Amino acid sequence: MESVNGEHKDTPLKREKRERREKRRKELGFCFSIMASRTISKDIITLRGSAAIVSEFFGYAANSILYNRAIYPEETFAKVKKYGLSMLLTEDEGLKSYLTQITSQLSEWLEAGKLQRVVLVIMSKSSSEVLERWNFKIETDNEVLEKEGVVKEKADKEIMREIQAIMRQIASCITYLPCLDEPCTFDVLAYTDKDVDEPLNWMESDAKLINNPQMVKLHSFDTKIHKVDTIVSYKNDEWDEE
Repeated sequence: MESVNGEHKDTPLKREKRERREKRRKELGFCFSIMASRTISKDIITLRGSAAIVSEFFGYAANSILYNRAIYPEETFAKVKKYGLSMLLTEDEGLKSYLTQITSQLSEWLEAGKLQRVVLVIMSKSSSEVLERWNFKIETDNEVLEKEGVVKEKADKEIMREIQAIMRQIASCITYLPCLDEPCTFDVLAYTDKDVDEPLNWMESDAKLINNPQMVKLHSFDTKIHKVDTIVSYKNDEWDEE
């Protein structure tokens, strides 16, 4: 850069470098603004969005339990990619329809803040004796229910990692649960607030408890609106207690 009469004059080389820096600065600024916008939009959790996350989670968890506990034949499940994992979903049309109806109703209750817990019960097909209870306890943020338009923030990836941990524990349940050496069936119980009307195709039920059960606490996940704690309880193996 030269000085003429006290003023600085750009050489072609200096001017070209400055223009390149300015162009690069603008490009980086533009990219950053897009990335920031995407991050913010992904992190916002609404009541409806949280209800969808939790109800969808239960659908995948139920499929995984029914597969890993061999309640339905292995060949009736197909692999899909979900939560960054290889998951299994039923191809049995009857079961698929049944679980879809359940998750749809759960989503409605979750959005209304009326659902307290969901329990998947595994029973002996011949005696109806309860052998396992997969208990998903749900806590709902009261602020979101009481104030319209309130949202929470949490990274999608963080929620996914928490769900991954639960799904891995369900998939490895054969390592900590006794074998089910007889044909079994299952039922789904929903614990709601008392002021909830009984929906179509649902009916009141007893709690289907297990006397003196063993319990295993699994990981939990939290959307910042709904927190889900998971516990599986199962019948004591009498032979182990002798």
